[in-house]
Amino acid sequence: MCAARRRWGRRQRALLWAVLLAAWEAAWGQLRYSVPEEMPKGSFVGDVAKDLGLQLTALRDRGVRILDKGRTQYFAVQGKTRHLVTAERIDREELCESVQQCVLSCELIVDGQMEVYGIQVEVRDINDNAPKFRDALTELKILETTALGAQFPLPDAHDSDSGLNSLQSYELSGDEHFSLAVQAGPGGDQRPELVLAKALDREEAAFHELVLRASDGGDPARTGTARIRVTVVDANDNAPVFSQAEYMVRVAEDVPVGSVLVTVTATDADEGLNGHVTYFFKKITEKASQIFKLDVDLGEITLLRSLDFEEGEYYKMEVQAHDGGGLFDKTNVMVFVTDVNDNSPVLTVSSALAEISEDAPTGTVVALLHVQDRDSGANGEVRCSLDQGVQFRLEKTYENYYRVVTARELDREQVPEYNVTVRAADGGSPALQSSAVLALRVLDVNDNAPVFAEERYSARLAENNAAGALVLTVRATDADWGQNARVRYRLSEGRVRGAPLSSYVSVQAETGALYALRSLDYEQVRELQLWVRAEDGGAPALSSNVSVRLQIVDENDNAPQVLYPPAAPAAGSGGAWSGVELAPRWSEPGALVAKVVAVDADAGQNAWLSYELAKATEPGLFRVGLHSGEVRTARFPLARDAARQSLVVVVKDHGRPALSATATLSVVLAESVAELLAELGSAAEAAAPGEAAGSLTRWLVLAVAAVSCLFVAFLLLLLALRLRRWRRRHLLPPDSGALRGVPVSHFVGIDGVRAFLQSYSHDVSLTADSRKSQLRFSAASCCDTLPARPLPDEPAPLLGEEDVAAALPADPSAPSIYEVSSQNFTEERPRRRRSPEPRPKPGPLERGHPAAAVAWRRLRVSLLAAAERRWSRGRRSVLPPQAARSPGAGRSGSGPASRSSSGERRREAARGGERRREAALGGEQRRPRRPERAGCAAAARALR
Repeated sequence: MCAARRRWGRRQRALLWAVLLAAWEAAWGQLRYSVPEEMPKGSFVGDVAKDLGLQLTALRDRGVRILDKGRTQYFAVQGKTRHLVTAERIDREELCESVQQCVLSCELIVDGQMEVYGIQVEVRDINDNAPKFRDALTELKILETTALGAQFPLPDAHDSDSGLNSLQSYELSGDEHFSLAVQAGPGGDQRPELVLAKALDREEAAFHELVLRASDGGDPARTGTARIRVTVVDANDNAPVFSQAEYMVRVAEDVPVGSVLVTVTATDADEGLNGHVTYFFKKITEKASQIFKLDVDLGEITLLRSLDFEEGEYYKMEVQAHDGGGLFDKTNVMVFVTDVNDNSPVLTVSSALAEISEDAPTGTVVALLHVQDRDSGANGEVRCSLDQGVQFRLEKTYENYYRVVTARELDREQVPEYNVTVRAADGGSPALQSSAVLALRVLDVNDNAPVFAEERYSARLAENNAAGALVLTVRATDADWGQNARVRYRLSEGRVRGAPLSSYVSVQAETGALYALRSLDYEQVRELQLWVRAEDGGAPALSSNVSVRLQIVDENDNAPQVLYPPAAPAAGSGGAWSGVELAPRWSEPGALVAKVVAVDADAGQNAWLSYELAKATEPGLFRVGLHSGEVRTARFPLARDAARQSLVVVVKDHGRPALSATATLSVVLAESVAELLAELGSAAEAAAPGEAAGSLTRWLVLAVAAVSCLFVAFLLLLLALRLRRWRRRHLLPPDSGALRGVPVSHFVGIDGVRAFLQSYSHDVSLTADSRKSQLRFSAASCCDTLPARPLPDEPAPLLGEEDVAAALPADPSAPSIYEVSSQNFTEERPRRRRSPEPRPKPGPLERGHPAAAVAWRRLRVSLLAAAERRWSRGRRSVLPPQAARSPGAGRSGSGPASRSSSGERRREAARGGERRREAALGGEQRRPRRPERAGCAAAARALR
């Protein structure tokens, strides 16, 4: 029972060790296979994908390969099936000559995972080698006096196979004098010996031929033979004797070739030929025989080629010493090779990335390295390191494998490429080093937006540019690379004067060149504010904006435009302007005649205007203000000066080149309005010389008819209003005081009409068959004050019941009433105050038809109000001095007395004119109304 329990406990422990071993191998990714030697290339070894638990599809997508260590590769991974197969023929005897168990190691690398899996393949021996003797013929010399049972060593055979396939037995054949004995060596090897079984007789047989056969245990067995010749010699009393039973020597592997490693010495007490000792290698491997050489006479062992500790750590040889009589002695020579740090570490890049993204996380595996040093001990201990200050670190993984991983985040814009140097140093003295350089390119990630070269851009562009003109070029750079650094430009949306901004300018997407799509006009657009966006080609794209200010520079592309005088209607006038101005012949030097008003749409210096008198009928009569454009008299008009003066004024700007426009003024010099109208009529006739004289009469008749119709309609309207007021007066008598207390401002319109009628009392007499016209001004038209309003307690008539006789002439033939002298026309008009004297009684027309009288006055005023305003506008500042000056006064002296008498004469003349006007107005009430006068006024209006 106890024995059974102990056996069960041993089984559990064995099972536990097996499970632990399997777990350890799985943790380290260790695989183990076994194959026989001498298999052809491509033979199946194992299914690594299945054994490692890897998906076949994943292995196909990633690179799977056997690590190349710089030596012969005996295994490979098949491309499609991912099976482990043999890459070369494997000879166990060549790879594992002195090793009982031959195991080959390799590493499997999966590039995508940066993982290493160790694989061990045991190479099983097959009986492919027969036992082999070093020498095909061996000669022995034996004295004829040798006692029976004496043993003589024979050459042993060597079989490279192992186990049962190695050497198993020897057989001897050929002579009855000898037999075979096999002795066991200290290492378990078999040593054949020749045993003398029958006494020798030299005279009977001087030579004996024997055959030694060696057999292995293979199936079928293989054999090897060697011939042995025994020579029978005379007696020899003393055999050679070595000074040491075993020679041991330690030599460094860097011993130079030809050096004597050890000298073996044997002595023989005999003399002569029997005392001469020679040395031979009795037992030595084929590899050792190529390294060491034994001197036959001196016993010196020398070095034929360099030693290598990594190839062999020790060598064992058997040396025999023979004398001339056939006696011998043997000894063992042990040569131990001492390791020297003569091998630098071998650093192999098993797998490495050529590119890595700059946003790769910390700890990303960049490369997998394998380091190996063939030296042993401290000389074979390797330490790996990286340069200081790099973005990577080393991590040790499986055995002598290291991986390079990122230590922190990468930034391609700072370092686009890395040359990581991995250094490996052994522990020797001095230490040997090796290095490997990993070239790693950092792939760009779109983490930088475009940056413009300037914070803001501004440019100036002259107007009237050609469509497609280059304005400026914006430039932005992106610190990224490739497609992420490809910058494209575009305009931000906007509107200018209601139109899209893209219709004004455009930006070239690749170069950033800003072009004007249309000809720009400074007068329309003086400045463009726009935003240009730079966008890279990343996904998602990053962008930035910059402000661009485009200033339009004014050019002198607009000629001055004359606003006054108005444009001439003639079709062939081109850029000329014309107008008619009036000037009294008594105008003083400097009197304002007209003013040329012009504007220029340009700006700055291009809009500065200057005026010049280019052409005039009388060059010295008028002058033009250089900057004001005012046309003034340069001297007194003379009698010889033409009545109609033509002036051409040139308006120039200050641009380069300067642009100009012309204005044509026609100035009429006249003593009176009648002369003025005559000149205007002659001008009209000169403008159309081919028309018949009856054309003017026809137009006058049409004008009279139109005015008469308007007059009749107006009379009917006034009559209706009068009747309405009369009825209202009967319903509400004035003495009832119903309108008392009503503010006067409610009737300011009626008073204004009355004041207007009294201020502008003019009369025009025109005839259809005469070119003479008369313009009469009443003294009341020059008053600067309005007539006083009635008191609030007195009811004011709606249409005015005051005396209207002042507006009607008493006698049409009185020249003093209808004709206006130059002195009366230009005399200074004193302010007329309301006279306390009673006014004249109303005439029969006003008494019978007060509404008609007022209508007649208003119609007459409306016809000639424009003429009087035009006449008085240009001479408002010069009429009072001109009225003070008369032809007689101009010839009188200029002293104080002359000026005083002249002022008295003017005041007396003004009072006389006032009295004549009042008398004339009183007589006009008695004279019947002539409707032709209204028609003549309308004709005068049409003529102007």
